[in-house]
Amino acid sequence: MVYLIALPLLSAALLLVLGRIADKWGHLLATFISATTFAIGVAEFFSMHGQSGGNRAVTQKVFEWIAVGNLKVDASLLLDQLSICFVLLITGVGTLIHIYSIAYMEHDKDRRRFFAYLNLFIAAMLLLVLGDSYLNLYVGWEGVGLASYLLIGFWNQNPAYAVAAKKAFIANRVGDVGLSIAIMISFAQFGTVSFVGVKAGAAHASPVALSAIGAMLLLAAAGKSAQFPLQSWLGDAMAGPTPVSALIHAATMVTAGVYLITRSNFIFDASSTARILVVTVGVITLLFGAIVGTAKDDIKKALAASTMSQIGYMILATGLGPVGYAFAIMHLLTHGFFKAGMFLGAGSVMHGMEDEVNMRKYGGLARLMPITAVTFGLGYLAILGVPPFAGFYSKDKIIETAFNQGGGKGILLGGAALIGAGITAFYMTRVVVLTFSGARRWKDGAHPHESSILMWAPMVVLAIGSVASGFLLSFGSSLVNWLQPVVNASNAVGGKELMKPLVVSLLALVVVILGAGYAITKYRTVPDVAPEKVSLFTKAARKDLYQDDLNDALLVKPGKALTLGLVATDNYVIDGAVRLVGWVLSEISDVLRKIQNGYVRTYALIMLAGIFIGALIIWVVTA
Repeated sequence: MVYLIALPLLSAALLLVLGRIADKWGHLLATFISATTFAIGVAEFFSMHGQSGGNRAVTQKVFEWIAVGNLKVDASLLLDQLSICFVLLITGVGTLIHIYSIAYMEHDKDRRRFFAYLNLFIAAMLLLVLGDSYLNLYVGWEGVGLASYLLIGFWNQNPAYAVAAKKAFIANRVGDVGLSIAIMISFAQFGTVSFVGVKAGAAHASPVALSAIGAMLLLAAAGKSAQFPLQSWLGDAMAGPTPVSALIHAATMVTAGVYLITRSNFIFDASSTARILVVTVGVITLLFGAIVGTAKDDIKKALAASTMSQIGYMILATGLGPVGYAFAIMHLLTHGFFKAGMFLGAGSVMHGMEDEVNMRKYGGLARLMPITAVTFGLGYLAILGVPPFAGFYSKDKIIETAFNQGGGKGILLGGAALIGAGITAFYMTRVVVLTFSGARRWKDGAHPHESSILMWAPMVVLAIGSVASGFLLSFGSSLVNWLQPVVNASNAVGGKELMKPLVVSLLALVVVILGAGYAITKYRTVPDVAPEKVSLFTKAARKDLYQDDLNDALLVKPGKALTLGLVATDNYVIDGAVRLVGWVLSEISDVLRKIQNGYVRTYALIMLAGIFIGALIIWVVTA
């Protein structure tokens, strides 16, 4: 099991240490290592699948890490039904993106460094999902944050890209504080930070402690998975190379928050307050991201808003109880296929359009890029939830489970998820229509063409997953049964069935048709420059619902004011007091220096004055 992490970590170190020596073959080594980890993951999966019984978890102790007082933490790895799903997703999709990147980054002089960062990210993400305690997870969590910073800012010679990387790093650090506090509370309450120990202690913990841990874990998840209110970094993170967007911001890193909540199911199952916070964040974010996606002309930022929304669906599902965890993971896995495929498709379009990202300057590309258009289209049908594509099996289950919460809560959550599906259909159809259909709108300098086989072959594999993964994961409730021992789905309390599954699917299909139909009608003909006179709603969506303005007003400007105040206090109060003492002593010294003139009579006078003053003091004291 340790080889899963060690191989990509050593590969990354080797490529960074060797430097330019590895330029000619570094990308091949990194891709081979990623494929090897995938093969190891497949072997582990079949070994686990062949075992009988419910609990198939395997723990491997690597070494004793911390032994200080009551805090004893081993560097140990846990491979169970949940972590193996992520291992296969990370290494499988990661390998496809490595292959794609060989061609995409072919002319970049720092391609070897890029692949080193990819391997570093794979290693950190695997440690995150394989650690057997919150502290081990935390190391991988921070490693993922570092790797994402390096990859987002890979072209940091562009100041805007460097700022985007810094923004992502800082937003993630806010969430990381939440994870740190959750770990501290866990140790204070339970005397351990292992998953097993915290799970055992949670059964007897106070509701206040459980709610506090759950809230801090949710804060961590919101930072890493770009959920409200820490979502503002995701759109700017599209500054990184497109393969980075596909790997980090579609298939792996942004799903870490979903993993954290699912892994901590025993905390959230025991705290109704924490679950309410989770579903609230999920609903707000799935609608927030969908609305923002309706007005983006940058193809990558439109897909980023879509990712934010789809992760919102997953977060919502994790707050719906034991069965919801399984549906969240199902949507996470299907989303990994169709969203990574669409990001790679966007990269293929940009590759053929001289790195142009404005969809208003595309049009009619399906005729010139047929493989890209077909693979992107299959991912599009999957995210819409059109049967029998992958999203139909996963997203519809989340909507159904939300409705089945019963009463007003069920109607509110299910209705919000259904509205989100309709908006998703609108903005994704907008992307497809603007990019692949209609008349050409590109300038004479562009020469759109189909990408090389190294780029379209991974897109084809991901498109196949977009078609088949939902059916395979849901066949005979295979994924639900597989995850049952981890998420305690057998203890689920059956909710009242508000609507039959068929009714939910028909409703979802209707809103999808309405959303897609409206987009087709609206964007059949568009100008190549976005109109300036638009509704207030469109203006707000273009500016990400003013999230950056709000952050500036609540955090940036007060932070700058506080910094300026502290600097002024330091300069004029603290340093000023020091300078005042020095000035006073200097002035006194100047006065005293004048009486040190070398004349005996002066010194005699001073001695006489001293005797007189001393006698006066004695007289006053004794009188």
